Amino acid sequence: MPQDAFTLKYIADELATVLVGGKISKIAQPLKDLVTLIIYTENRSVKLEICLSAKSCRINLAEGEVISPKVAPGFCMLLRKHLQNARITSIKQIEGERVIYIDLDCTSEFELTKMRLYCEIMGKYSNCVLVQDGVIVGALKTTAIGESTKRVLFTGVKYTLPEAQDKIAPDDLKGINEALCAGGDIAKIISSKVRGVSYSTALDIVETYGENVTAKKIVSYLSGEVYAPCVTYRDGVETDFKVRSASTSAKRFESVLKAQTAYYAAECSRQSFDDEKRKLLSMLSSVVKKVEKRLATIEQKLFDCRDMENVRLKGELITANIYAVKRGDDSFEAVNYYDENCGKIKIELDKSLSPADNAQRYFKRYAKLKRTAATVNEQRGETVTRLDYLKSIISHVNAAENLCDFEEIKEELKADGIIKEQEKKKKIDAALPFRTYEKDGFTIYAGRNNVQNDRLLKSISASDLWLHTQGYHSSHVAVITGGKTLPDGVLLAAAEICAYYSDGRGGSKIPVDYTQRKFVKKPPKSNAGFVIYTDYKTVLVNPDGHAELRKD
Repeated sequence: MPQDAFTLKYIADELATVLVGGKISKIAQPLKDLVTLIIYTENRSVKLEICLSAKSCRINLAEGEVISPKVAPGFCMLLRKHLQNARITSIKQIEGERVIYIDLDCTSEFELTKMRLYCEIMGKYSNCVLVQDGVIVGALKTTAIGESTKRVLFTGVKYTLPEAQDKIAPDDLKGINEALCAGGDIAKIISSKVRGVSYSTALDIVETYGENVTAKKIVSYLSGEVYAPCVTYRDGVETDFKVRSASTSAKRFESVLKAQTAYYAAECSRQSFDDEKRKLLSMLSSVVKKVEKRLATIEQKLFDCRDMENVRLKGELITANIYAVKRGDDSFEAVNYYDENCGKIKIELDKSLSPADNAQRYFKRYAKLKRTAATVNEQRGETVTRLDYLKSIISHVNAAENLCDFEEIKEELKADGIIKEQEKKKKIDAALPFRTYEKDGFTIYAGRNNVQNDRLLKSISASDLWLHTQGYHSSHVAVITGGKTLPDGVLLAAAEICAYYSDGRGGSKIPVDYTQRKFVKKPPKSNAGFVIYTDYKTVLVNPDGHAELRKD
């Protein structure tokens, strides 16, 4: 994002237009590097975000509620102490620098004081510093007294601005012309030689003027004569916000501030979605590893029981040949009468036991192995079912499209005990919609998770069509037929949607089973989303999300 001095000049001017005269009513610090201020203006209440993270440092307006942690961090408490009910008198940028300051009239019980909040938007060096009469009252990121640094940032010392860049001023026509005469990559020359211009902005200048970039045109661009705020896209995803872009896919806005707000709203939503997805997948992956480890242990136990019939045979052969076995023998050979070739088998003996006791030793071992095999086989079935269920949840997490899709999945995980309940359980809206499509007058529904799959099954009629991929975890899909004959095109679209929301999304010719709802049964006490079905047919399709048919 081009959070350079050139872009911040517009941000500061537009923030001043919106916020000057406003009153700070609420202060929060939901994250260690994010401060939010709710400001009452003449027209409305707005939320100002000051984000100081290395990857997305910014100062911008945002939508949504302010989230306050139970225990406010120290810097947040400091701001509340001094800036609660303060009135904003001005918002300006330090010329040519990535620093915006907010001047405030702060009213206490005894006096009116003036303070200044510096917002340094400088990548990993970003900071927020509260200053009174040039002296630091507090900072989000402070330096230790003994720390070796050019700038000292802690309470009680004089505030100094970050060291200025030794570059050409953006209005220095002669200096910029001399830099261009050196030749080379024009965008790199502009970003490395001209103060307050990032490489991203330099690329926009080159795209705007093509090969005919001159010092005069650069000065004209940086002076604000070229102004067309926008958000740029790549493959339908927001990639940046800019003062101007030559991109044909860019979406235009009235102001840089609005473009920035729109971009970060989408970016934060995407980041929240990715973080939630990563968190759920990590949690499920950990549980799956434990179940797989348990399954491996069970398989090893079953492997150890593979010779139990041979153990029983040895006991029977000792009994059948007891007259030929003597106490003190360590082994003997007997004819295996179960073998059609009547081959001989060598049987190990315990010299300290009598022949009868040796036979009983084998029978007891056989009985133990048989009990173990029966128990472990039952455990294996339960574990395999458990593993398949967990993988079905992972499939739904991977198919999720927005944060709402995770809500019922999390409730399912809470009910399963994977997510521990820490607070009072929040009631989830039971009307969270299915994925909905319309095709040739028929409605197609697709579940978003196992809980919705069960709900979908209950909500459709016996004659409606039900679909599920064969051999893959997938959403349950239903076509509401209303008793009418289903056209092949509708069946094909429903099957393609089912394949799209499955583990087979990346493949082709995915088998999808379909049958009427009346042939689908949910066994008692089975996991969410688990069903058995009969009287089905199968169609091979290529996955397709059919966005053009989507209605929800």
